[in-house]
Amino acid sequence: MNDERAPKEPSLVLALLPVATLVGALAYAVRVLEASPHIPIILGAVVAALVGLGLGYDWKSLQDGMVKGISIAMPAILILLAIGILIGAWISAGVVPLLIVYGLRILSPEIFLVAACLTSAIVSIATGSSWTTASTVGVALIGVGKGLDVSEAMTAGAIVSGAYFGDKLSPLSDTTNLAAGVAEVPLFTHIRHMLWTTVPSMVIALVIYAVLGMGANEEVNVENVALLISSIEEQFTLTPVLLLAPASIILCLAFKMPALPAVLIGAATGGALGMTVQGLSPSEIYLAMQEGYASESGVAQLDELLSGGGLESMFWTIGIVLCALAFGGLMECTGLLATIGKAIMRFAISTGRLVVATLASSLGMNLLASDQYLSIVIPGRMYKGAFDDAGLDPRNLSRCLEDAGTITSPLIPWNTCGATMLGALKVDPLHFAPYAFFNLICPLISALLGFTGWTMKKKPEGAEEKFSSD
Repeated sequence: MNDERAPKEPSLVLALLPVATLVGALAYAVRVLEASPHIPIILGAVVAALVGLGLGYDWKSLQDGMVKGISIAMPAILILLAIGILIGAWISAGVVPLLIVYGLRILSPEIFLVAACLTSAIVSIATGSSWTTASTVGVALIGVGKGLDVSEAMTAGAIVSGAYFGDKLSPLSDTTNLAAGVAEVPLFTHIRHMLWTTVPSMVIALVIYAVLGMGANEEVNVENVALLISSIEEQFTLTPVLLLAPASIILCLAFKMPALPAVLIGAATGGALGMTVQGLSPSEIYLAMQEGYASESGVAQLDELLSGGGLESMFWTIGIVLCALAFGGLMECTGLLATIGKAIMRFAISTGRLVVATLASSLGMNLLASDQYLSIVIPGRMYKGAFDDAGLDPRNLSRCLEDAGTITSPLIPWNTCGATMLGALKVDPLHFAPYAFFNLICPLISALLGFTGWTMKKKPEGAEEKFSSD
């Protein structure tokens, strides 16, 4: 191709035009029209495509960019579909109802948020998957919270906080391994270095959940809880045998089976339990897996609680993911993301600013590229040389990638992680984000450590540091 026909490099103003369009359209649609975010994201993609055409890219290149962006998330989309099947199977089999009854009998509003956060953290560390945690114990905890009259947004925030704490520190987590790999840091060195930001963030989050619990209504409607429990017991046969369903997933992940087959095995186990324990026919199990379970107990709160799941319940969520990843693919293939990244790099003139630039870039990738893997890989490539030039050990980079890339992803509705949390918990990330305290605090502590220089490990060779610490 002749140089005259080569696509031009975009200016920063052009690069930000699709972003401004996306943000403005989303704000209007979600806040004013109270509509879905699909069309605003498509509008942002249209503007990105028009900018790309104006820069000299042909339509095939733009289309290939969109397809590439979408293809990156195909494994995540398949897992989303599997999660929908699993939830439908587990509700119809009585697995979720059993866990809800256990929770209603054991927990109280005063300790519920702390317990929900810690339970999610333990399960996520054991499985290495925040998605699996949200779609299994998370679903049950949402039900328990409803029964205890605890805000759904607070409950979801506590679940997400715990799930991503565990996901971040588990050696089984794909993002933890990815961040360590991109920065070329040994896995357990990476995990140990993250403790400096992760543990204080979790402690602060738990304190806040405890304070919120102290302000909860201490006089739980005992009659309401008793009605929920009795109605569940009338509708389902409850037995500890049903715990074989979550145990099957934990066992699969313990043997390092990939998430997709593990979730499908959990769904199949739930289906088998539904036929054997609940006496459901194969057609009833099939319907629950396809369309979701429809509770018809006559108790409005219970019917709302136990109606959901199914393959089809994930189609709306997957629509957001596809639209967002098409937008991200266009932004990347036209060089618009790279232009924004270069502008941010000019800001990184000190260690503290370098850390903030890395955190901001990972957050930006979650917002624009809509995928947590890209929020780790692209900033990891962008800033690896800068951390090296600053005389900083690469474990500082890997920590920053997780502190913003992994942690902020579930707070964005159109991100694959935010969409998954919405699909599993049925709470909009915009509603639970203010209560996901761990996810909000961790990037702030990471930035603070960057500016103070505390725990910012220097390179073993003692190379000269080119940046100041503030």
